[in-house]
Amino acid sequence: MEPIADPRFALEQVSATDWAVVDRHYPEGDHRRVVCQVYEDAPTEVEVLWRRDLPLALRYSSVSEVLSAVQRFHDTSRATRPIPIPRLPPPARRGGGGRGAR
Repeated sequence: MEPIADPRFALEQVSATDWAVVDRHYPEGDHRRVVCQVYEDAPTEVEVLWRRDLPLALRYSSVSEVLSAVQRFHDTSRATRPIPIPRLPPPARRGGGGRGAR
């Protein structure tokens, strides 16, 4: 597995067979912090209960694979930066009159 520089997401072990992928951008106790819960079904398979609406799989071969999938999804969703829109001054008024000229 290739290391990913963004430490935003992390694994937290809840019990001997259960983990949570957490988003460190949210504080402890904030319901948005838990991205998903991961349960070990067998030594070679885990099941994921998503707490966010992510188009990712429900089963993976390992807990670290789930974390990598979340990180990859997050990285690709930020792959393109917004295109800056130039700010232009308001159009100049036409005509010679100022206020009240008609």
